[in-house]
Amino acid sequence: MAGSSDQRTTRRFALKLPLSVRTANGSSAEVAAETEDVSSRGVYFYLEGEVQEGSVIEFTLTLPQEITLTQGIRVKCTGRVIRVDGAGMAGQVGIAAAIEKYDFLSE
Repeated sequence: MAGSSDQRTTRRFALKLPLSVRTANGSSAEVAAETEDVSSRGVYFYLEGEVQEGSVIEFTLTLPQEITLTQGIRVKCTGRVIRVDGAGMAGQVGIAAAIEKYDFLSE
């Protein structure tokens, strides 16, 4: 589509996965969230509070048995906020984050 600003290069999956997020705003608290969609390079989710585009975040998501075909697997990721969308549900903002590093966590 000519003139489109959508720069997605990988397929996105509309998956609602549990997510815990830690932002670089000075708070060490984790905030619970849920993904709206996931790709091999990033995630999109809603979060309360101020998050700046370009900031580094840490998040842990859980891949359920339906995806892994074994047991649920937790994945800890470090990423960078690439887009912040205006207010969404209940005053939350939409966050698009690129995954820069990830590690599988042992149970």
